[in-house]
Amino acid sequence: MSLMALLKADAARQLHFAGAKGVQVGTLRLLTMMPSPRFVPVVLYRLAHACARHHLRPVGKLFSMMNFVLFGVEIGLDCEIGPGLYFPHTSGTVIGARRIGANAVIYHNVTLGAKEPDLAYEPGKRPEVGDDVFIGSGAKILGGVFLGDRSVVAANAVVLQDVPAGAVVGGIPAKVLKQT
Repeated sequence: MSLMALLKADAARQLHFAGAKGVQVGTLRLLTMMPSPRFVPVVLYRLAHACARHHLRPVGKLFSMMNFVLFGVEIGLDCEIGPGLYFPHTSGTVIGARRIGANAVIYHNVTLGAKEPDLAYEPGKRPEVGDDVFIGSGAKILGGVFLGDRSVVAANAVVLQDVPAGAVVGGIPAKVLKQT
């Protein structure tokens, strides 16, 4: 998807959670949403990732650093995130995942990353997240695990193993609490 298409999908998701379902997102509406502390971190991530993909990593790192300083969210430049990303709150969030699917909801103080230091950003050591996944406040998803589509990670859960599609997990370490 193009950068503009991703941003429009992200904006539509923001509006969905604000109760404005089915509203078309044009360029003007996109611009009016820019001051939102829930939307600006998504925009900064999208700009950083686009720069990295187009061999402008130093510029991408600047956008990434702005995201960290202004909103307390750190997202790896190489992490691919599908359309419809939504952060209800961002402070303390660290995303070092391999990939995150479409329509992810990620609360504050969430960590998605390797179990041990991985400065080379090796994909096999990083979590992968399916589509329509909800990750609650303070959750930690560590290592090369996979969160299946429509899964829910409860607040403060520590996920160290794969999570099946449609499962609700919680606890330390996280266990399946409910399967749909």
